Parts: sequence; C-alpha cells; structure tokens
Amino acid sequence: MLPNVASAEVTPVKADPGTVQVINALFRELMAIFPAWKQAWPDKDATNAAKATWTKAFMAEKITTIEQIRFGIERCRKLGSDFAPSVGKFINLCQPTPQMLGLPPLETAFREACRNVHPSMAGEANWSHDAIWHAAKESGFESLNRLETSLARKLFERNYVITVRRLIDGLPLQKMPLALPARVDGRRTPEVGNKALAELRAMRSSGVRHA
Repeated sequence: MLPNVASAEVTPVKADPGTVQVINALFRELMAIFPAWKQAWPDKDATNAAKATWTKAFMAEKITTIEQIRFGIERCRKLGSDFAPSVGKFINLCQPTPQMLGLPPLETAFREACRNVHPSMAGEANWSHDAIWHAAKESGFESLNRLETSLARKLFERNYVITVRRLIDGLPLQKMPLALPARVDGRRTPEVGNKALAELRAMRSSGVRHA
C-alpha cells in the first residue's frame, strides 16, 4: 500500500498537488523495497529529475489511477532484486497480464482471433472468451484477415490491452452473437480472474482516483 501521501515532501514537478504527493509516496515505497536504489538516484537532484520523468511517462502511458500504481508496487515486491526498476519496467508492472485475469496470453488470443474471423470459419467459430471476441471486433474482422501478420498482431495487441483494462474497470464488453456456437467453457472469467479483478477493484475504493 502507498504510504500516507499527506506527509510526502513536495518536488519541483509541474503537476497538480495530488500528483506530486502520489509520486513522492511512490518513490518512498520504491526506496524501501530496493536497497540499492541509490544506483539509480544517487542524490536529491537525480531523484527529483527522475520524479519529473516518471510523472511525464505515467501521463503518456495513461497510468492515471492509484490502483495501477499500487499494483505495480506489489509486483515490485516480488521481483527479488536490490535495484530499482526503470520507469518503463515499472509501467509494465502496473499492467496486469491477461493470464492474471484468466485470459489466454496475447499470442494465443491473436491466433484464435485470426482463425475464427477467417471466411472459412463462418458459422464454425469457436471463441474461448468474450474478451477475445471483443478485441477482434474492435480490430475489425476484415483488417485481421487482410493485414500483414505483424501489422494485424499490433492492431490486435492494442485492442487486447484496452480490453483487459475494460475488464479491470468493470466496463462491459461486446458479447458474442448468440447464434455463434460456444463449445468451449471459459466464456466467463475463471475464478482466478474474478479474484484478481476483485482485488484490483478493491484498491480503487481505498484510494484517490487520480494519480
């Protein structure tokens, strides 16, 4: 959990007071978790410069909620490293993986989507989860069929990441048409996924919404 941000020192970052408090609190947590943090931030000037850089990176990558940062901190505690992560690595740690929510990894989901949207699969598509259908629908069935594989994968990845975020935020997904067969169990998030979602949403009720 983040410490009491009300007692955090103020840094010379051009941001609203709430953001400054959260960034200060985050760095205090990281310094407590990683004993070799001075390798990254050897003095006050370096620390303040890092805080400004991290703030900009969070805004660019849409890390805007306290629960995302708390999730990243919890995963930092499990790294088993003495050295503080880079801002890019920490941002990745703030993002739950599909597997944590009971979904298949990106590559598996992408292959399923491409297989199911192929014209030869009309009426025979076998979707394992609404989330994959939603991401495929947002990507566009025709685009997944016609684009070169690497471009189609990037398009699907973007929408799959957004879909995972929608699940975390409790937002609805597009449902598979009832006419399509659903021969596999798993259209609902498995128990482990429900637990992960519940834990992430519980964080929201105990903290400030905006970082």
